[in-house]
Amino acid sequence: MDALVDIITLENLEQKLPRWDPSGSNHLYALVDMGSNGVRFSILDLSPPRTRLLKCVYRERAAISLFDALSGPSLMFPDETIKLVSQTLARFRSIAIDDYGVPPSQVRVFATEAMRRAQNATTMLEAIREASPDLSVYILAPPVETLFGSVGARSGFVDVKGLFLDLGGGSVQMTYLDSYAAKSRVREDSVGPEVAAALAGQSLPFGAARLIKVLDNGDAVTQASEISRLRDGMSEAFRTLCAKFPSLAAHATEAQQSEAGMESPATSGLNVYLCGGGFRGYGSMLMYRHPVQPYPIPSIGSFTVSGSAFGQTKDLLEFNKSFDGKIFGMSKRRRAQFPAIVAVVDALIAAVPAIRSVTFCSGGNREGALMMSLPADIRESNPLTHSGYIMGNPEPSVTGPGSAGVPDVLDALRSAFPPGLDLATTTTVFGLQLGTLYARQIWTQLGCDAETNASATLHNAVSCPDQPGLTHLARAVLGVTTCARWGASLAPIDKQLYKSLRALMDAADPDATFWADYIGAVTAAMAALVKSWPKTQHAIQDKIRFRSTAKHGKTFQIQLEISIDEKAAMGVDFDDIIGLFKNLKKHKHEGKKVTVTINPLP
Repeated sequence: MDALVDIITLENLEQKLPRWDPSGSNHLYALVDMGSNGVRFSILDLSPPRTRLLKCVYRERAAISLFDALSGPSLMFPDETIKLVSQTLARFRSIAIDDYGVPPSQVRVFATEAMRRAQNATTMLEAIREASPDLSVYILAPPVETLFGSVGARSGFVDVKGLFLDLGGGSVQMTYLDSYAAKSRVREDSVGPEVAAALAGQSLPFGAARLIKVLDNGDAVTQASEISRLRDGMSEAFRTLCAKFPSLAAHATEAQQSEAGMESPATSGLNVYLCGGGFRGYGSMLMYRHPVQPYPIPSIGSFTVSGSAFGQTKDLLEFNKSFDGKIFGMSKRRRAQFPAIVAVVDALIAAVPAIRSVTFCSGGNREGALMMSLPADIRESNPLTHSGYIMGNPEPSVTGPGSAGVPDVLDALRSAFPPGLDLATTTTVFGLQLGTLYARQIWTQLGCDAETNASATLHNAVSCPDQPGLTHLARAVLGVTTCARWGASLAPIDKQLYKSLRALMDAADPDATFWADYIGAVTAAMAALVKSWPKTQHAIQDKIRFRSTAKHGKTFQIQLEISIDEKAAMGVDFDDIIGLFKNLKKHKHEGKKVTVTINPLP
């Protein structure tokens, strides 16, 4: 093979992918993904302690389809495409190094299926080197593309366990990833779980751009043959993964029992994570047709649907054909490729028994490459512990002996819940591991009125940058709970967003909106007595304490007792404190009631 062609394999990954250095003076990294459907460029900041967040500071996409550019049976890039790509990469290089100060050694360019197939890939690489002498292009071997794609998709979540598929223009990859195994340091064949998954995973030559050419231009026999090969390949890939990973095989067995009526479909079945432009297009179509309308969260990252909703391929295909309006998140090109995307989805559904849920991911090869350059303890850490840096609300700088921290604030709020309630399993800021992020927002923007803050919290939860760990449900719970902390008094323009977020929560858990309103009211009562971030460990309990009991029957009743220090209560109208819970009255028709009493603190 030509010396100019530099291929990254699993065997040389350590040498080709330098490790992130925590002591480095510059933590900016620029990555280019020369995908088959487009060339994507981003600059990310890995500065500690927010390294795990993979904070993106710049991104751009060049609409260059390398797969479409391959012409003729010899699969050659035309001269104009070679020139356009080399000029585009030279411009990206200038933005990274000259405008942002990214060290040249921290600029990475990766190429995938189209460059693997091109007969004149060397000519393309020579043109890139001539335009940018210090820019190296690495072609990813299929297992490495599987590795980077799955780990990049995984980067958007706290924990994952399920199948990962990446649909690009030229190929589709399937693998299995279990972050719980990674955290317990389980190793397969003396390699990390991510690499073991890549070794067992499969790359099939059925990307959206390639497959649509067959469906649009091939005869009926050729089309049927390709679809049959796709389905056989998808089934074989799944069987290979089940043979390699016992936990996946066990889940598959449970799923088959579910289909036979032996298990509850709500608690069995497989979770599937999808990334790549083709699958994101399918997710955008599902979002456009979601029962909650208008759908409140624009980002496709972390959008989740049930397996049954995911399987409505015939309806979606017909809608794509008959609807001539604009679908948010889908270009004309993606709409044209939709029949090919549906063919891949149908093959997936046929191969995998009883899909429980499907989550669409925003991460890809670029994020996966950076994740694999990080130490395992950072890669496997909970990104929500540092989420305040992206949300703009870092923990207040309170230092010194006895200083209060996030745990003290959260403990005060937890004390308002009835004994015996398992907060870890509730659909709340606690159960979704959002406590730290929520606590950091309690005393922010105290110079604004409550109505302004109630509105801002809703929009912030929806429009903040893609944040690892923040699913769509988490964004809704965070926004509605923080809105309740400010009384949820909203202008008409915000009420539709508020309604849609609550509908999203109701669809996941009918109790979620009640607990959001309850936590918000308890927080407002605490903040009415504790006017700033508590500066000492006992600053909250010295002023206000909560205790509650619950009765279960036809009505779920909470008796909340609030004890308030006499000095802290000077000038405070207790009726105003009780009034903070008035919004909970709307839950009476759901069989829930909260009674509040206020007593002096002993």
